[in-house]
Amino acid sequence: MKVNIIPCTTWVKRGVAAAVPEKVELKADELEKIIKETQADLGNDNSDEEDSDVMSKVASQFNVESNGESSTADIDEYNFKTYDNESEDMYCHITNLASFDGKDPLVTNDEDDDSDKEDDIIKADDNLVLIGHVEGDASILEVFVYNESEGSFYCHHDILLPSFPLCIEWLNYDPVDPKPGNYCAIGNMTPIIEIWDLDVVDCLEPAYKLGCKPSKKKKQKRIGHRDAVLDVSWNHNYIHVLASASVDQTVLLWDLENCKPVNKLDQFNEKVQTLKWHPCETHQLLTGCADKLVRLFDCKNEVLAKNWTVSGEVERVLWNHYDQNYCFASTDNGYIEYFDIREDKPLWQIKAHEKEITGLSLSTSCRGLLISCSNDGIIKIWDILDQKNPTLIWEQTSNLGAIQCLAANPDNGFVFAVGGDNKEHNFKVLDLVEIPIVRERFINGKRVASKSSAMEFKQEEMMDVTEDMEKMEVESMESSNVKRNRQMKEKS
Repeated sequence: MKVNIIPCTTWVKRGVAAAVPEKVELKADELEKIIKETQADLGNDNSDEEDSDVMSKVASQFNVESNGESSTADIDEYNFKTYDNESEDMYCHITNLASFDGKDPLVTNDEDDDSDKEDDIIKADDNLVLIGHVEGDASILEVFVYNESEGSFYCHHDILLPSFPLCIEWLNYDPVDPKPGNYCAIGNMTPIIEIWDLDVVDCLEPAYKLGCKPSKKKKQKRIGHRDAVLDVSWNHNYIHVLASASVDQTVLLWDLENCKPVNKLDQFNEKVQTLKWHPCETHQLLTGCADKLVRLFDCKNEVLAKNWTVSGEVERVLWNHYDQNYCFASTDNGYIEYFDIREDKPLWQIKAHEKEITGLSLSTSCRGLLISCSNDGIIKIWDILDQKNPTLIWEQTSNLGAIQCLAANPDNGFVFAVGGDNKEHNFKVLDLVEIPIVRERFINGKRVASKSSAMEFKQEEMMDVTEDMEKMEVESMESSNVKRNRQMKEKS
């Protein structure tokens, strides 16, 4: 049975992506060179003494083997097992492939070409949705365009990935260009983190990588993790810093300027499954581990500032960006726990789901709106404005299968992306405004502080001021006319 699963997803805010992404056009000899180099790298990896122990623990939760194949796929219909034993000569005649320059005379419909060109352009009000997709033996990063006003959602381009993606994070840091870029970091079932340029279409290689495996042939030592990378988090305040969590029971802090780890946190007794930088405190890093501990690190002083024991293996951690002394943790046995980082015990603990909670996210513009989802296939909306008494507002069993990931739209606090493992339907953009009880409680209850509402308020204020100014001008004109008439009467 082939897998078809969405293990990770995230959003790119509006106005970040290039309007016309650059297209890579490789010549035949360049493509041949890349293929041979890739084959050589694979050969070196296979000959290393310390091959990476790639993720048998993590792969089990996705029902796949560590090489990305389905655990039930034991029939080699196309003789793939002997594929790497083919002669290298198979690549030598790639330059003999036919190529065609110019317009195809058999294509007479120009309307489709115009439509495709229009879809290639990314507008200022477009969001990008990044989707890590595994289908059969293929691992793909799909870059979708979402336009709220037009109601459009389509795949703009995709990138073939070398391994099963486990986590994804957007970042804008470019080590060779001082201008902000448009990148994403992907952790996968190997120890290597890949940074892909989202403004480049048809690229075959990442912009840069973090980490490398040891190689005797290249006299190369290991840099970075020893096992699969389960989560990555970009520091929005120190933009050259990225944190990564791994099965090897460590957290690494990477300096993106030179692509090397500058610090290692190893106070863990199990695989580290999740981590998040504090939204304002630049040195505070929150981590969640399979040893049932949530840890808060002070990375400036390189110390463990605090830790809390929770009811199960930690699946997700999340800062409350509306009140930054508070954070959430979700567990593999269905609990959500809420902490004040100044206290030793959780403020509350609720049994939210029957299985592991794989998605936990706060609205980006609506205070108190928390959404959770789980491998039980259920999506739930909570009102957590009361610090001690969270309220379940809405729940629904989705048709996405076992839900694997959840991400909040940075520009619309009621839009979320959800991914699962249903082979027929495994991804959905969820608009909570369509749910009546959400509209009534959060919108009619005036809990939204969106940019648009603020702009409307400012416009109303400006209109009022303008009207007042016009009224004052009219009154002053009237008073001056009255004064002039009086002066004329006095003279007469």
